[in-house]
Amino acid sequence: MRILIVEDNEPIAASLFEALTDRLHLVDLATDGLEGWNMVEAFEYDMILLDVMMPGLNGIELCRKLRLAGYQMPILMLTARDTLTDKIIGLDAGADDYVAKPFAFRELEARMRALARRQKSTLPPILCWEKLQLNPSTNEASYGEIAIPLTRREYSLLELLISNPQIVFSRGMIIERLWSCEEYPAEETVKMHIRRLRQKLKAAGAPEDFIETIYGLGYKLKSTSS
Repeated sequence: MRILIVEDNEPIAASLFEALTDRLHLVDLATDGLEGWNMVEAFEYDMILLDVMMPGLNGIELCRKLRLAGYQMPILMLTARDTLTDKIIGLDAGADDYVAKPFAFRELEARMRALARRQKSTLPPILCWEKLQLNPSTNEASYGEIAIPLTRREYSLLELLISNPQIVFSRGMIIERLWSCEEYPAEETVKMHIRRLRQKLKAAGAPEDFIETIYGLGYKLKSTSS
């Protein structure tokens, strides 16, 4: 998932960033509500972890602003104020869940999984294209019966292609979806990842052009039956 953390407490933000990136998520950080709003306008997020008490545009105001603008991604509120009234205010503003600080990361992660399941309840648990299978729960990939060892970025790239089989992704689109705004690599980096993925897929038995190049446009998965 691509996750936005909006948190002005630097140690908490850094801890969450490290823990979530270790779980193979793509994570962006914002230190206040206005920066969070600007990032949501610029990038697509699967989930937001949103602190309540922030200077300027606070978490409640940002949550309400996002919902009024039509954004539907799950929002998990983080706050040191653990009263029933505060929870009601947050939920009424459009939050999907509420965690009080200090919290155990295992609990936060479980709540995030629950929100993700609720958001994607209509999607199959295993992503399939031809003989290729991806398991989003374990971040494992296989082609036929052969497991494919993938880096976090390679898995995310393959997941992007298999989740959107009708879309031709340019290198710029791939960078925008899979790299954080702080990284933003050169387009040659995308070519390198595509090349490595093709090599690993071929080693597992897939055709050389399983990831097809649409010249002048980008990349997509090729159907062997077409």
